[in-house]
Parts: sequence; C-alpha cells; structure tokens
Amino acid sequence: MARPRVAIVHERFTELGGSERVVEQFLAIWPEATVHTSVADRSVLPPSLRDATILTSPLQAIYRGGPGYAYLLPFLPWAFRHLDVGDVDLVVTSHHAFANWVRIPSGSRMISYTHTPARWMWDRDFRALEGGLSTRALLGAFAAGARRSDRRAAQRPDVVLANSHHVAARVSRWWGRSAEVLHPPVDVERFRPDPDLRREDFFLLAGRLVPYKRPEVAVAAARKAGVRLVVAGEGRVRKLLDTLAGPGVEMLGAVNDDTLLELYRRCTALVFPGVEDFGLVPVEAQACGTPVVALRAGGSRETVVDGVTGILYEPGGDEVRSLAAVLSGFDGSMFDADVIREHAEKFSPAAFRTGMEQAAGRVLGSSTDPAPGT
Repeated sequence: MARPRVAIVHERFTELGGSERVVEQFLAIWPEATVHTSVADRSVLPPSLRDATILTSPLQAIYRGGPGYAYLLPFLPWAFRHLDVGDVDLVVTSHHAFANWVRIPSGSRMISYTHTPARWMWDRDFRALEGGLSTRALLGAFAAGARRSDRRAAQRPDVVLANSHHVAARVSRWWGRSAEVLHPPVDVERFRPDPDLRREDFFLLAGRLVPYKRPEVAVAAARKAGVRLVVAGEGRVRKLLDTLAGPGVEMLGAVNDDTLLELYRRCTALVFPGVEDFGLVPVEAQACGTPVVALRAGGSRETVVDGVTGILYEPGGDEVRSLAAVLSGFDGSMFDADVIREHAEKFSPAAFRTGMEQAAGRVLGSSTDPAPGT
C-alpha cells in the first residue's frame, strides 16, 4: 500500500513546548508531510523541525515574532478556515484552539490530536485568571461567539485523540463527542538518572510561572513546612512569588535545558501544585528517577502513581496546608528510582508514534465517509 499523503496542521510556532514536540513526532512518522500553521518564529524551532516544510498563513506578515500573539487572536479563526492543505489523504491536527477549524479536502480523512479544547473559550474559571477586567470581558465576548463554531468543527475529525483522560472528559463535555486517549511523547532518553549525582536536600518547582499552575501554593507551602524550595522558571506571577519567597526559597528564573536536567537529578522531589491537561514536567522528573509531589487532579492522576512514583495530595480546602504537611514529612528513601524510571518509560516517543500509526491505519482503512466540512 502506498504511503499516505499527509498534511499536518499546528496552531502556531511562537515558543517551544509540548505541542511542538508532538509535531516533531508527526514528522518522524510522515517525514514527507507539509506543516501548515498560522505564524512561525523559526528561531524557536528545534533542529528536527528546521528543515521541515512549514507554510504559514497571511498573518505571518503582521506577526512580530516571539511568544506574544494575543493581538492576532481575533484573526485566527479566519486564518485556519483559509489554510490550503492541498490534495492529501490525511489531515492531522495538533489542536488547542483553532487547528480543527481547517477545511479538509473532499475525500480526505482527519485525526485531531487534542491537547485540550480551548480552555479560555469554554471555561469561565480559566478566563477569570486572564488579565484585567477589560481583558476578561473582551475574551469572554470572543469566546461566546466562537463556541458554536468550535463545537461544529470538532465533529469533522474521524478520530479525536486526547492527550489524557482529563482532556477526553472535556472533549465529551464541551464538544459532545468521544475521544481516545494517547499520552504525548516525553524525551525519556534525554531525561534519565545520573548515578554520579547525589540527591540534595531541596524540592524543585519547574515550569512557566502562570496563574493556573499555582506556583504560589508551592512557595507558601515550602515556607510553612520550613523546607528548601528551588524555583526554575519565569512568567507573569514572578513578582508575586518574589514577595512570597523568603529564607529557603531560591528563585532561579528561566534556566536552560541542561540546568533543568541537573535540577531534576539533584532534587529530593518535584513539586507540582497545578491542574494540568497532561503535564510534561512530572514525567520528565520521573524519567530521571525523581519522585513527584502533586495535586490529585488533572493529568497528574494519570502520570504519578501515588505511593510508588510520588505522593498525590487532595484538592480542596487549605491546599497550602495539605502540601506543607507532605513536604515536612517527605521521606525520599521510600521511593525506588528504578521503579520511577520504568514508569516514565511508558510515555516514550516510540509509544506515541505507535499509537498514532495505529490510529491512522484505522482511519485510512475505514470505508465510512468523513464528517462533512462546515
């Protein structure tokens, strides 16, 4: 059977994160595929994507580069509706806002790999964390106008693959359709233990410092417990954390990949107080044999095995007190680094590629007609 002609649709290349790593794996499966996106800052592309054929929308002409793209938001629905993916057998989207809105050619099949339906569009509590009153009002009005089209576009894919059961529940609740679960790829070859490094007496908080990740909970809990916390990351709540931090809390700011890897290997445990769709950081830490202390919510329920690869504390109530109690009594010796590492290997790129290829095989071998475009 001839190899399928594949088009990949990705939201944007404005910073390097988990969704861009997914596109890397798509291209590892289908290296001849063309990638279609709204805008791209080629300086942020990893080496594996720099030689790929990446076609941008007309919005590229007004994109200023860098991670900021909010000023483009009103134009993104139009941009994705007008992407021309060409004559292909399969369209694969990397979706978290508008990628599913692309028009697919007649007779083509479609798979949506869904990082999440847009939370700012569907979740009022999430919007409440975004900017000031006027920003929230404008975003709320835009979201209200987009939800109907978003739900309609979500009926196009032959298969929706959600990155976690947590996201699959959103797909059901917000889009009214079922989703299969395929966890995203984690570079477990790069993130691995180093037997020459010894664990040190500090907890680690790593990642972007943004409201929904709730880094202030970790900082307040560490101070309450009287333990040392190292914070690696930058973001818009950094100033708040600086005011909360005191003796024992070290703010490193943004760190490079090598420094982050060393921190994973040296820390007593990773602290993860947010509610993530999946959460790459806890899996990266576990790939290094590091236990994780996480809120029992969101993707952490799927990536951390309570009592085996870390500790899950309960949501609700005084979460600072709950987390502080875990940190103050934490005993790293109860965890086996080899067992933690073995668990993390389940999230390898190879496992992800196998799942994607199986889904594509089912879709392309199907005889049913795809859902009509809108």
